[in-house]
Amino acid sequence: MWEALIQYDKELFLFLNKLGNPSWDGFWMFMTHKLSAIPVYVVLLLLSYRQLGLKKTLLMLVAVAIMILATDQLSNFFKYGVKRLRPCYDPELAELVRLVKNSCGGRFGYFSAHAANSFAIAFFFTFLLSPKYRYIGIFLTVWAILVAYSRIYIGVHFPMDVLSGALVGLIFSWLFVKLYIFALENTTL
Repeated sequence: MWEALIQYDKELFLFLNKLGNPSWDGFWMFMTHKLSAIPVYVVLLLLSYRQLGLKKTLLMLVAVAIMILATDQLSNFFKYGVKRLRPCYDPELAELVRLVKNSCGGRFGYFSAHAANSFAIAFFFTFLLSPKYRYIGIFLTVWAILVAYSRIYIGVHFPMDVLSGALVGLIFSWLFVKLYIFALENTTL
């Protein structure tokens, strides 16, 4: 069963990866670039400050920093523990991958840290800022999906890598919102 799932994942990757064309490459390279999220982060910081005030926003920044550190380190742990090759290093697919960027990255790709981080941030702030900013969740979910899909589009992650990363991000966002609330309730801010 595991082999069938892996094979389906490879086939789905090839299908999705081959949907790309040069006229969209720039957009997807922008979406996958870490610095492209800076405007999103600035807006989230401003909304947080507006809703929470300075001290609670500073505590929130600490929580988010630790959350991203945790998702990144867990991703590295899995990448070197599972050792699933990225599509461009997979001997079955290497010649078939439409690699949009100049390099593929590290040899291993399970699970996608980009997907984990974007979903963790998206849902942390959705939980934190809703319902006052009721549309923030929709915007952040779309943003996280675009970032996650960009990893398939540019040829560096399989769909299962991205879905697993998104799930990890959701779990960590829930956990860190709970920790943030716990910290708020047990400090004098």
